[in-house]
Amino acid sequence: MNFATFVTMTVDGLAQGAAISAFALALVLIWRAARVVNFAQGAMAAASAYIAVTVIQHTGSFWLGLAAALISGAIFGVFVESSVMRFASHTAPLNAVILALGSTFIIQGALGAIYGPDLRDPGNPFSHAYRMVAGVGLPSDLNIFTFVSVALMVVALVLLFGKTKLGLRLRASAFAPEVSRLLGINVSFMRTVGWALAATAGALAAEVILPTQLGVNPNAMDGVFVTAFTAAVLGGLDSPIGAVVGGMILGLVLNYVTGFVNPVAPPVATLVVLLLVLLVRPNGIFAGVKERHV
Repeated sequence: MNFATFVTMTVDGLAQGAAISAFALALVLIWRAARVVNFAQGAMAAASAYIAVTVIQHTGSFWLGLAAALISGAIFGVFVESSVMRFASHTAPLNAVILALGSTFIIQGALGAIYGPDLRDPGNPFSHAYRMVAGVGLPSDLNIFTFVSVALMVVALVLLFGKTKLGLRLRASAFAPEVSRLLGINVSFMRTVGWALAATAGALAAEVILPTQLGVNPNAMDGVFVTAFTAAVLGGLDSPIGAVVGGMILGLVLNYVTGFVNPVAPPVATLVVLLLVLLVRPNGIFAGVKERHV
């Protein structure tokens, strides 16, 4: 394998990592806002993608479809949180996991009943073709759109949680709900806002990920969820920067495994990376140092 091929694989891996990072950021957002790993995030993102496909088919505008996906994502987030997840016991974390998985099956079943199992074209207008310069593949238009989207998401999350009162209230409600209530914070409303923001981020992630796959179907985001969850754990579930770094690392690893080992090995490589992270550094690369009481 020559140098140009290696560089092309690296560029492709970074682009794949950026797409993974987009969805990992949605998982980090809901974790920071509600201390919940939302196992229904993939199904909710797929539902938003179907809304986008429907709007694009009727209007011919990708940007209207993207706007519809983001708005519907927020609505789905509010609905799932207020109708299901709000009733999960906060003293038994497994309850939230079970409810989220149940929501996944319900959403996917509804999508299958409404749209059928056939793949739908996501309708993304950006070119997938790499720009070849001296035999080296440079990022495509879709890659650039993905990089810009992820960068904007990171900046927005850092500003939200680090510079705004809303971000402070979201984190306070997640970490210390009883104290937050005593301070006059509407904890239930903050959790709903957190779910809406996370679902919106997940909808955006679906719009940059699904064009690289065969299309949209009810289960289109299942594999993406596993990969993005691994990236979020690798970087640290509490760190937006960690989600991006974890996504980039995982994207490179999976692309190199595809090129150097076996094209069907990436799912196994994802599980191996997740296992190693949980064994070696379960809190992630960017996990903060916990205080010790003496």
